[in-house]
Amino acid sequence: MQINLNADMGESFGPWPMGDDASLIRVINSANVACGFHAGDPMHMVATVRSAIANGVSIGAHPAFQDLQGFGRRPVKLSDAELTAIVTYQVGALQAIAHAQGGAVTHVKPHGAMSNMACADDAMATTIARAVKAIDPQLILLAPACSALARAGEAAGLRVAIEVFADRAYQADGQLVPRSQPHAMVHGAEASAAHVLRMIDAGGLVTHTGAVLPTPIHSICVHGDNPEAVASAAAVRDALRTMGYALVAIDQLLAT
Repeated sequence: MQINLNADMGESFGPWPMGDDASLIRVINSANVACGFHAGDPMHMVATVRSAIANGVSIGAHPAFQDLQGFGRRPVKLSDAELTAIVTYQVGALQAIAHAQGGAVTHVKPHGAMSNMACADDAMATTIARAVKAIDPQLILLAPACSALARAGEAAGLRVAIEVFADRAYQADGQLVPRSQPHAMVHGAEASAAHVLRMIDAGGLVTHTGAVLPTPIHSICVHGDNPEAVASAAAVRDALRTMGYALVAIDQLLAT
């Protein structure tokens, strides 16, 4: 009865703030840290890593397409070599920063369009999984449920943590409902907690039509850029504890 609560963090850039990381870090178990391509910068990476260490939160790299203007949510077509290089570059940068602060990167979670594309594209998913394994085969791949990315991670021999989203709705094929559609987001802390409990009770993804896609669920994600993130994360945490779950870091959950 262990589960993980993760959030995307460190997405401020220069003087521009994004999210209430100082509050959110006290609620979650694992932080996915922006590595400067879609958001974040070296100083915010350092600050987020220090905060994660101070709060006993495991550190993950959150690589993305190089798209600050689009927050990494616009599709980009790259060759396998280019995709491998940008994943390696971003994960390596965070590993160096974490090491310098006395910590370590435990997992990798692709962001935005990179993740969405890899969830549906077997070849792209394989490229990302192989890149992560080449960096360090002990890294955990945090991948969405019912996705090509999760399957590719398992095929590559990586430990894979399967995640569901507290604040996003699902299509019939298990992909996220595009943000351009009105029912893409789950709004409100109580609605997010209810969404998570519905999936855990059902033993799988619950689509927007009510269908169930069976899957293991290791981790729950709350998007840190959502204004309701702190309240939603706290509501999900409390609901899971009420069900008897112990909330732990990803590396503890999937300890070898």
